[in-house]
Amino acid sequence: MTNLAEGLELGPDQLPRCWWGNSFDDYRHYHDHEWGQPVHDDHLLFQKVALESFQSGLSWLTILRKRENFRAAFAKFDFEKVALFDEDDVARLLGDAGIIRHRGKIEATINNAQRACELVEEYGSLDAFFWQFIPPAEERPERLDKTSIPSQSPTSTRLSKELKRLGWKFVGPTTAYSLMQACGMVNDHLEGCSFR
Repeated sequence: MTNLAEGLELGPDQLPRCWWGNSFDDYRHYHDHEWGQPVHDDHLLFQKVALESFQSGLSWLTILRKRENFRAAFAKFDFEKVALFDEDDVARLLGDAGIIRHRGKIEATINNAQRACELVEEYGSLDAFFWQFIPPAEERPERLDKTSIPSQSPTSTRLSKELKRLGWKFVGPTTAYSLMQACGMVNDHLEGCSFR
């Protein structure tokens, strides 16, 4: 039997993965093919910000399983379209059982789409804005194991403060750090994970 580092588990394919990546098929696919992969497409970046904001206080599995519904409800996260959503759209979204029906998060997503349009005007792209927040090496753990992955960092706190200064909502330091993980700005696959 193989001795795996703490936090790693063998999957059905006998590949070592981060513990959470083996818990459900949905997680396994997300872990293996998306999480930690660099994202530079503006609509995909906006989708990740929006979904991380919706996830606040909930299980990521809940969001992952509703992701296609979210995409349909929010115009495939085309932030230029979402920025034009009005009160009728808010009412429509509050009645959509396929997504998380939280007025504050729905209104924050519309607001954030408007702020995304402003960011693109200033920086040229969301990609140019977000990727300036790559954490310095000294901020990262020397060795990544289950106990050393942070839930936020000095850089995620800076990103959160800057987004809030620019008028974004539901983007606290923990949400910002989850975004950094999801977009590959940090690589938090554990040491020894086949997908690190």
